[in-house]
Amino acid sequence: MENFASGVWNIGLFMFFLRYFCVKNIPFAFCGMFADSIFALENINTFMLLPYLNADLIEAGCDEAGRGCLAGAVYAAAVVLPKDFRNELLNDSKQLTERQRYALREVIEREALAWAVGMVSPQEIDEINILNASFLAMHRAIDQLAVRPQHLLIDGNRFRKYSDIPHTTVVKGDGKYLSIAAASILAKTYRDDYMNRLHEEFPYYDWNRNKGYPTKKHRAAIAGHGTTPYHRLTFNLLGDGQLSLDFK
Repeated sequence: MENFASGVWNIGLFMFFLRYFCVKNIPFAFCGMFADSIFALENINTFMLLPYLNADLIEAGCDEAGRGCLAGAVYAAAVVLPKDFRNELLNDSKQLTERQRYALREVIEREALAWAVGMVSPQEIDEINILNASFLAMHRAIDQLAVRPQHLLIDGNRFRKYSDIPHTTVVKGDGKYLSIAAASILAKTYRDDYMNRLHEEFPYYDWNRNKGYPTKKHRAAIAGHGTTPYHRLTFNLLGDGQLSLDFK
C-alpha cells in the first residue's frame, strides 16, 4: 500500500512540473507531446470500478440520462460486459470529457456482449412523470438486449421490477460498477446526439450546449419564444414555480 501511495504521489508531482513548465511558456517541446497523456493520467481511476456484483450470473448494468432536463426525451441504456472486461478510463459519464465519452462508446459497443438504448418521449414523461419514465426507458433498453440478463444492476435507489429478473439498486453506481458506467456513457452520448439534432430544428434554445437542462439561456428562450413539442410541460419551465404555460 505504501508503494502504491508513493507511486500516485510521484505521478501527481510529475504532472505538476509538466503543467508548471507549460503554463509558464518555457520552451519545452515535450509539453505539447504529453498534453493528451497528462489528461489521460489525471482521469484514470485510482481504484478500478468493480467488474460485477455476481460472478456467476449474466449481469446488465442500467443507467439513464436527461432526467432533470426541461426538454427532450429521457434516455436509458443497458449493457452486458464480459466478466474479464477492464478499462482504466471507464467511469461515470459526468466525470469524463465529451471526447472521452465518445471514444469509450466505441469500445463499449465493440466489446460488450450486449447493449441497447431505450427512450421515453416528452409527451410520455408528462403523462406518467419523470420517475416512471426513467424506469420505462430502462425497461425498453433491457427489452432490446440480444443476451437476456439474469440480474440487473441499477444506478440509483429505486426501480420498478423488470419481468422476473432480480435487480440490485446502487446509489452512485456509475462510479462503482463498470457495466453501470458503460450504460451511463451510452445513455448520455445517444441523448446528446438526439439533442444536437433537435437544436437544428429549434436553435433558439441552445440545446447543442445545454442538452435541454435548465440554464438561464434556455429559460430566457422559453420566455421569449414559447415552448416546443419537445418541452416537458409538467416541469417548472421558467423557474418561478409555474407548471403550465399558455404561449401563443
